[in-house]
This record gives sequence, structure tokens and C-alpha cells, in this order.
Amino acid sequence: MSLSTAETVNETFEPNDQQEAVLDHLKDGRASGEPWGYTSASVAAADLDVPRQYTSSALGSLHDAGWIEKVEPSGTGVYRFVEDPREVADA
Repeated sequence: MSLSTAETVNETFEPNDQQEAVLDHLKDGRASGEPWGYTSASVAAADLDVPRQYTSSALGSLHDAGWIEKVEPSGTGVYRFVEDPREVADA
């Protein structure tokens, strides 16, 4: 499996409310050890009860910022959480 990611993580990127909701969706289960970190626009939209175009746009912005990456093969529409630089700064 190969991954598509931005060259660097944009540490100055400030997610809007929709992007924050998608990040929270990606991180869901992390604290409890449940499977987490993967989603698609359709899965996120269903979980957040919003139109798919909103989650698709949010995923695109988060990908461009380097916070998430696309999971290949291409065309699957699956994304994986990479990092939230705000968490690294807090550590």
C-alpha cells in the first residue's frame, strides 16, 4: 500500500469548524485504543450528518496542509490521519 501526502506539514494551517469536525472524526477511538485514523468523505459525512461535499472539501484542505494523507490505490477516497501539529506543540 502506498500513501500520498504533502511534502511537509503546514504548522500554521488553522482548521475551520468543518475541518475540526473531520479531524475529531479521524481521532475518534484514539484514546480508548479502538481502531481510528482512517476515513472517507462518505463515512465522515454519515458520521457527522453533513453533506458529503463538506467533508470532501475538508479532507482536501487537511490533505493539502499535510495533516492527513491519501491511502492508495488511487480512487479509493480513503484518508489517514498523519499529525495535528497543535498536539506536538502542546506535548
